[in-house]
Amino acid sequence: MLSVLAQMGLMIFCGWLWRLFRPGGMDADQTRQVLAAVVYYLFLPALILKLMNGADIAAETARISFFGIAITVFGALITALWIKVKKISSQQAGAIWLAVTFPNVTFLGLPVLQQVFGDWAALLAIQLDLFACTPLVMTLGIQVARNFGSSGKDEVFWVGLMKIPPLWGALVAIGLNLMDLQWPLWALAFLSMLAQGVTPLMLLCLGLALDWRTFRRPMVPFVLPVSVFKLFLMPVFGWWLIGHLSFAGVKGTALVLEAAMPSMLFGIVLCDRFRLDSRLYALLVTVTTLLSMLTLPLWFEFLQS
Repeated sequence: MLSVLAQMGLMIFCGWLWRLFRPGGMDADQTRQVLAAVVYYLFLPALILKLMNGADIAAETARISFFGIAITVFGALITALWIKVKKISSQQAGAIWLAVTFPNVTFLGLPVLQQVFGDWAALLAIQLDLFACTPLVMTLGIQVARNFGSSGKDEVFWVGLMKIPPLWGALVAIGLNLMDLQWPLWALAFLSMLAQGVTPLMLLCLGLALDWRTFRRPMVPFVLPVSVFKLFLMPVFGWWLIGHLSFAGVKGTALVLEAAMPSMLFGIVLCDRFRLDSRLYALLVTVTTLLSMLTLPLWFEFLQS
């Protein structure tokens, strides 16, 4: 685990160095948006099609989805209670709520699980994202962000969901599995070639998103509680939950590690869209991501023992 995180940390560090030195005069945020689009629209759907090729996922998908929904709702509730007793602006409250509620199960969780456990764990991360986290972001996340901020542009839930290429990849793969069809070898080799770009580009995007320039002294009181909620309480709840869902061994460990992931990157898009405190959210992503490099190995060792 330490070796894997060290390698990933170096890749994230490369992304941060790009933001710092801007090689070729390329803006870090624009570079991140381009790389993220390539992953989102091409490489990630290819990875999904490859991993779900002939996979029997029906038996566990419901339990994995329930786990993802449960940890998300738990994060939402504890953050809502904390916000209620604090005198902070609605823009700050919305950013904090998003930062705690939704973990980075894809851009960090998927690479970590795939490198530590193998392709089966990457498939688990994909199911957790597509059948739990993403639908909740598109419904609960958007509605709460709208309530804390401005109304933004209205969009029908199903319309927004159907614009997600990885979901289309999953639906195609499920359809092929139901018809008992397999990809020809040349197509599978092509998908494998595309899929190899997912991990390095995701980690580069994560590094490009880290920005200490967002730091402001008034934000300091929010960093500790968010880090505790995100990196301790949510995985503790996940650890308790896997026993009740009959997940044991490495699958249980993988799920708890997903619950221990830092704040998701997509939240910055929601903050911008609904005029929440984007600077605060960016800082919380930066801090929780860096701290997770320390807490994830601790959780892994604890769960293994």
